[in-house]
Amino acid sequence: MSSVASRSSARRTPWRTISTAFAQWFDSDYTSDGPEKMRQEPDRVDVVRCLPFIFLHLGCLGVIWTGVSSFAVWTAVALYFVRMFFVTGIYHRYFSHKTYSTSRFGQFLLAVFGGTTVQRGALWWAYHHRHHHQHSDEAEDAHSPHVHGFLWSHIGWITSRRNFPTDYSKVKDLAKFPELVFLNRFDLLVPLLFAAGIYGLGALLATFAPGLHTNGLQLLVWGFFISTTALFHGTACINSMAHLMGRRRFKTTDDSRNSFILAIITLGEGWHNNHHRYQSATRNGFYWWEMDITYYVLKALASVGFIWGLKAVPSSVLNEGEEADHRASILAAQRAALAHPEFSAFKKVVPAAAAIALATVQASSVQVPKRPERAALHRDVTERTHDIDPQA
Repeated sequence: MSSVASRSSARRTPWRTISTAFAQWFDSDYTSDGPEKMRQEPDRVDVVRCLPFIFLHLGCLGVIWTGVSSFAVWTAVALYFVRMFFVTGIYHRYFSHKTYSTSRFGQFLLAVFGGTTVQRGALWWAYHHRHHHQHSDEAEDAHSPHVHGFLWSHIGWITSRRNFPTDYSKVKDLAKFPELVFLNRFDLLVPLLFAAGIYGLGALLATFAPGLHTNGLQLLVWGFFISTTALFHGTACINSMAHLMGRRRFKTTDDSRNSFILAIITLGEGWHNNHHRYQSATRNGFYWWEMDITYYVLKALASVGFIWGLKAVPSSVLNEGEEADHRASILAAQRAALAHPEFSAFKKVVPAAAAIALATVQASSVQVPKRPERAALHRDVTERTHDIDPQA
C-alpha cells in the first residue's frame, strides 16, 4: 500500500512543480511548500523558469515580419538607456544600497519605473544584490563566475527555482511598505502594462504620423522585445564579466574589477571594484575621469528636489585609491624597464642631452657688453643694465 502511495506521490510531484512555476508567473510569492524549502533546493536549470527568457528572445525574431524603421530603432536605443538608468540608479543605488533618499510617493514611482526593466520586483532585486555583496565570489554567491562559471553567472542562476523567492527578512527596510510588496509580488503587472503602452503608441503613430513608418507590432518588437533583451544582457554583464575583466584598484575580498567598456554599457556600473570597496556612495565612478552617467542623472534629479541626501565617497577612500594608482604606475614603469632595458639607458641619455642642448642655446644667446668709453664712465647704472641680455 505504501509503495502505491509513494508512486502516486512521485507522479504528482512533477505536475505540482510545473503548476507552481506557472502560478508564480502571476504571483511571485506563491509557493506550494514554502519559500525556505525552495531556497534549500540544489542549483539547477528549471525548464519552466526558462520559458519567459525563451519567449523574450524569440520575440526579437518578430522583426522578420514587422520590418524596421528609424523611429523604431531609435526608440529601442532610447528605451535601453533610459531603463538601464532605472536598473542602475533605482534598483541598484536606491533599493539595494539606499545611497540617496526620496519621499514615499517618490519611492513608489521609482519602483514602478524599475518594473519596466522586466527584471523582477524591486525587493527581489535588492535582496539578491545585498546577498551578493555579503558573499561575493564565495560558494553562496548565486552568480559568481569564479564559483559557478560564466554562463551560470550570466543567465543560468536566474532560471533556478532556489533563486526565485524573495527573502523579505533581508529587505525589512523595504518590506514595511505594502505598495512595494504588492509590486514585488505581482511583478508581471508593470511589464505587461509597459508592453501594451508601447504597442498602443505604435498604433497611434501609424494613424496620426504615418511618415514615421512604424506601427504597433513593429514598435512592440523593437521597443519591448529587442530593447529589453539587450537590457537584460547588458545588466547581466556586471554579474558575469565585472569579476573577470578590468583592473583592480582596491584590494577587496572578492575579484571585482573596474572596466570602462562595462561602464559605458551600463551607465557607470562598470566601476565595480570601486563599488565593492565602498557600497554606500551614490557614485560608482569615484574620480572625475571615471564616467558615471547614472550619477550625473541622479545629481540632476537632486537639483530639482525629487531626491536628496546623495552620499559622497569618503576622502580616506579616495586617498587610498590615489595611492594605489600611484603604486601601480611605479610598478608598471619598473616592469617596463625590466622588459625593455634599452629604455633605461635611453632615459639616462635624454636628460643629459637635453641639459647640453639647453646650455648651448643659452650660451649662443649671451651678449657680452662692450667696454664703456671713458666719456661714459659716470653714466647711470640703469643705462648699463639695458646693454646686457637678461639671459646672460
